[in-house]
Amino acid sequence: MLLVCYPGCTTCKKAEKWLEDREIAVEKRNIKEANPTEAELRDWHARSGLPLKRFFNTSGLKYKELALSKRLPAMSEEEQFKLLASDGMLVKRPILVGEDFVLVGFREAEWEKALG
Repeated sequence: MLLVCYPGCTTCKKAEKWLEDREIAVEKRNIKEANPTEAELRDWHARSGLPLKRFFNTSGLKYKELALSKRLPAMSEEEQFKLLASDGMLVKRPILVGEDFVLVGFREAEWEKALG
């Protein structure tokens, strides 16, 4: 499994601890150093079953700086994928990518259901 996270993020730290407590091994990837590619994002989006908007880090500084709450509704899906792939700090984290699931953000109940 792949855990895409940001070391400075408290939610990512909670997710890592949750995984460690359950002795679930993951490969960690720093989202700021190794941004998800557009192809990865398209794959994860399709596999997650979530709306694309859920992949945006809506509480992030970059999201607010770019006024994306106003701009996103007018953007095409193509433009949104390109924007997400341009900067890892725009992407919601953590993302846990398993063989048959993709979890975006840390919601303990969702993670328990997928991994329990």
